[in-house]
Amino acid sequence: MNFLDGHLVAENQQPLIITAAPYAPSWLPEDFPGEIPVTMEEQIQKAVDCYNAGAQVLHLHVRELDGRGSKRLSKFNELIAGVRTRVPDMIIQVGGSISFAPETDGAAAKWLSDDTRHMLAELDPKPDQVTVTINTSQMNILEQFDARDIEGTSMEDPAVFNAYKEMTVPAQPGWAEEHIRRLSAAGIQSAFQCYNINSFESVERLMRRGIYKGPLVLNWVAIGGGMDQPSVYSLANFVRAVPDGAVLTVEASVLNVLPINLMGIAMGLHVRCGTEDNLWNQTRTRKMGTVEQIEQLVRIAKECSRPIATPAQAREICQIGVFYDTVEESLARNGFAPNRNGAQQGFLRKVA
Repeated sequence: MNFLDGHLVAENQQPLIITAAPYAPSWLPEDFPGEIPVTMEEQIQKAVDCYNAGAQVLHLHVRELDGRGSKRLSKFNELIAGVRTRVPDMIIQVGGSISFAPETDGAAAKWLSDDTRHMLAELDPKPDQVTVTINTSQMNILEQFDARDIEGTSMEDPAVFNAYKEMTVPAQPGWAEEHIRRLSAAGIQSAFQCYNINSFESVERLMRRGIYKGPLVLNWVAIGGGMDQPSVYSLANFVRAVPDGAVLTVEASVLNVLPINLMGIAMGLHVRCGTEDNLWNQTRTRKMGTVEQIEQLVRIAKECSRPIATPAQAREICQIGVFYDTVEESLARNGFAPNRNGAQQGFLRKVA
């Protein structure tokens, strides 16, 4: 991305898109009583509350009535349908893990099989986006945590803590290619989860080969544990590679969430918040729900004179439902340099 003179001035920036992540799949309802929704009506209402607070994108996971993360796609269909009915213009982004929560006490935290995750392309009603993890294996989501972040929660149980500390994410190239093809064929936008510059470069190669031909919408996920650390150096290295046509959201964990979002707001990028990422205020004196986190970002953005995107603007910025016919058009629309004409392209540059 090019940051020219005036790039910090709100009038030169896109309206801010806020992604809400309120379903907190790594936490249990008792970790934040009254905040983490359990019943289907509570989960639908949580989406409505986030929308009313100013979020335009809903990062969606689902719970069963016992409070554990649901692995049933029928429950995803039910929640998507409920959200569509109540807030039809909210962008629904399904978490591509489905649910990584341990199924029983002491079980591993793990992502579901390749074939099961491919079935996200068959959700009905279909979501606007599904997150696609690229180039990762280790996903220790706890590396940035302090002991105070888990005080009084289910994470204090060593078995639960280690389940998430040792979590791995299967995201092999063959799986990613097939997953993206299926999502695109279903008209679902791939929302790429990039954990470092290597993740982004792999996405670029997928686009140069024609595996994905659509708007480049991605998150920079800076949570350590095999991913970038949340620092200005890591962010600067990442955004230098991202083309100007991309829609980039910053994402962090625990007390890093707000500072990273402040950087994103100032730089003209987009932001994510919610109890999936953080339960606390900045002093850990009390817990802070997703709606309050959204309201905080809205207030800060307004202090910077940066407008909050309307749902229609968010859809236009993300170009929901848009796909391109050719590799050349896809690269040009996203701001990439064109593929080289002739000569050695390298195996990874062969068009699929």
